[in-house]
Amino acid sequence: MPSTFTKTFDTPAYKGTVTIPLGLYINGEFVDPVEGGTIDVVNPATGKVVTSIAAGTKADIDIAAKAAKKAYKTSWGLKVPGAQRGKLMSKLAVLMGEHIEEFAALDALANGKAYNTAYGRDNKGAIAVMEYYAGWADKINGKTIETNENKLAYTRHEPIGVVGQIIPWNVPMFSLSLKIAPALATGNTIVLKPSELTPLSALLFCTLIEEAGFPPGVINIVNGYGPTAGQAISEHPLIEKVAFTGSTLTGRKIMEAAAKSNLKPVTLELGGKSPNIIFDDADLEQAVKWAIHGIYFNHGQNCSAGSRIFVQESIYEKFLDQFTEKARAIKVGDPFSPDTYQGPQVSKTQFERIMGYITSGKNDGATVHLGGKQIGQEGYFIEPTIFTECQPDMKIVREEIFGPVACVMKFNTEDEVVEQANDTSYGLAASVFTKDIDRAIRVAHALEAGTAWINCANQTEISMPFGGFKQSGIGRELSEYALENYTNVKAVHVNIGIRL
Repeated sequence: MPSTFTKTFDTPAYKGTVTIPLGLYINGEFVDPVEGGTIDVVNPATGKVVTSIAAGTKADIDIAAKAAKKAYKTSWGLKVPGAQRGKLMSKLAVLMGEHIEEFAALDALANGKAYNTAYGRDNKGAIAVMEYYAGWADKINGKTIETNENKLAYTRHEPIGVVGQIIPWNVPMFSLSLKIAPALATGNTIVLKPSELTPLSALLFCTLIEEAGFPPGVINIVNGYGPTAGQAISEHPLIEKVAFTGSTLTGRKIMEAAAKSNLKPVTLELGGKSPNIIFDDADLEQAVKWAIHGIYFNHGQNCSAGSRIFVQESIYEKFLDQFTEKARAIKVGDPFSPDTYQGPQVSKTQFERIMGYITSGKNDGATVHLGGKQIGQEGYFIEPTIFTECQPDMKIVREEIFGPVACVMKFNTEDEVVEQANDTSYGLAASVFTKDIDRAIRVAHALEAGTAWINCANQTEISMPFGGFKQSGIGRELSEYALENYTNVKAVHVNIGIRL
């Protein structure tokens, strides 16, 4: 019988007690892992272990996949009309809303993000995504296609079956909802692996699934490490599709495993090195504020972070002065303090990775204009950092850092900056700041990115697709487009008069 974890929070942002089971959630119940292992969950604000969760392995993924397959064949999929699926999803969204404070507290505890961000953006967003796709559940339609008078031809958009999903640690509950909701709406059953760094909110979510009315086996959540549980999801023969958000390196491994097993289709939302282009006619005050949000939101641990900031030379010094002032004023500290904007990085490994990039930037000749150091001796806090005098071939310019590190560079002409912005293996997002609408749209269209923001940054909408070009991924999440990831299109030809 799995143990439970109880945490009493007595903080300025949240006061309350949360209890969650620590086992694997398979076939409608919490169970111990076959091999009996555990994973420590660490509070990144202190570096201390909070609790230990059950660690699933290949054997547990196999059990979960078989439970999901049985549920798909007997109590979900085409056995349950879309309208009924939508009702259950709406009920689940209501339950998530009733526990939003607990979700936010668990994410702030394990991730280190500010509680207000976890509450107001991540978890409110997760609920909104679940509600949005609940509305789509009875609108998964095919088409009747005109051919000739002797044939009825139409298409059906059928669920794929059992889908595997692997989510990241930077926005735990939003990522969970982003994956689960469209898969449920289209009638699939699920085997999902949360990040081993931030599993607590997913375990709380599991306690709501049965209460919402979902049959056993429809949603299975198995914590574990990527090389074991994640690999098992990617290569399991009963899992007929896999969706992953994370690094490009891991995305390649998932594609390889999917191809070598049952050639399952993949959806990948991967890394980014997003350009933020600021022309000399931009509203400078607003451009500075958006640039701050673009790179330092979520501690810089954001796949679409605007980490390459290109500023037209005539306003470079003025922009840099104002940007530096705003960055210096960022409140870094306790995630449960109401005025904290930036908490600790998520783990010691991530902290050391970011500090390694800062060292690399210095060694390559870039100038640390601001920050670049650890804050305090406890936890994984890093100063908001600005590099200047950056060159295109530097690691800090070319590779995703995934931390609070900005590279601010000069440019002269539009053609020059578009070429520089596109000189990357990534293509997730980009921002353009200018009052010239012709130039804004022209540059947005020229940028090789799945999302282009004009006079804003990091502004996603549930009804708009999100995904990358080049090595930033395959497929789209959010909006109606995400539903395409979870259906097979069947063409049906009905002979009503053709004679041989």
